[in-house]
Amino acid sequence: MMLKFGEALVKEGLVTQDQLRQVLERQVVFGGRIGTNLVEMGLVTENELTKLLSKYLRIKSVDTKELLEVDEDTILSISPEIANHYKIVPFKKDKKRLHVAMVDVKDFGMVDELRFKTGYDIIPYIVSEIRLLFALEKYYGVKRDLRYISVFDLDGDPKKKDESQEIKRVKDEFLKVKERGEVAAIVLKESKRVAARSALFIVRKDVLQGWASHTFDVDDFKCKIETRSVISEVLSRRSYYRGPVVDIPGNKEFLSALGGAPEDTILLPIVIGDRVVSILYADNGMGNVLSSNVNYLEKIISLAELSFEMLIVRQKIADL
Repeated sequence: MMLKFGEALVKEGLVTQDQLRQVLERQVVFGGRIGTNLVEMGLVTENELTKLLSKYLRIKSVDTKELLEVDEDTILSISPEIANHYKIVPFKKDKKRLHVAMVDVKDFGMVDELRFKTGYDIIPYIVSEIRLLFALEKYYGVKRDLRYISVFDLDGDPKKKDESQEIKRVKDEFLKVKERGEVAAIVLKESKRVAARSALFIVRKDVLQGWASHTFDVDDFKCKIETRSVISEVLSRRSYYRGPVVDIPGNKEFLSALGGAPEDTILLPIVIGDRVVSILYADNGMGNVLSSNVNYLEKIISLAELSFEMLIVRQKIADL
């Protein structure tokens, strides 16, 4: 189906054969549907994609305004569990007919299951993957993965528009990297938007080693990772740490690299597969708190992880 849809894209003049090849290569690395990758690469708009999907699948598409202004009674027609499991959002109800936005409109078995479970006659409408996942988050609280945060803003919040454009810019930078040092450079550059100081550390078994930094030097830093330390906590949880680096024996050598015990810090692991390979550290200096949007750093780290995975795939292909 993807190849046929790709041919339809070329036939409609929305992309060239070379652009289609790039989209399919990107899809191998980042996953997601071909349409999502098209929008993220800026080759088509979300509206253009939806119109083509409607034409290609010969089924009506949901009107954007309708999907943004669904009444509560319609939303309550389907439970959050069903909406998330089947990846659907109801947007209109009349008597026993429920008009539903979905991606897999040709999955007739799923439509029959929904009729049985909801008691409604289900009328499917095509919607793009990006817009559907936004609606699931908006109405049912189903959190999107980072890569599905749209390159356009769907709820009109100017701050989110600005951030989505920044994320798109950084995505484009990560797509162009050819070696891991470039990934580190992008991460440190973007960390400046949030913190006064930042550094990347490499994790090798039970050793923490300095890699690259902004403002303070970690080039010669190397220490054993102690059992009771902030680093071991990040590694065991494979999740970020936010707060002070407490002056305890396990943190002694790490604190020496920091030049003291900062009041407020954030440490974000870079996870490849199921292993933490690196940690981003950031603070605003001694005695200062991180008052900026630290969530932005989480998004950058998620993109860095994808970029590292992309480099690994490229290397595997080159070695074949």
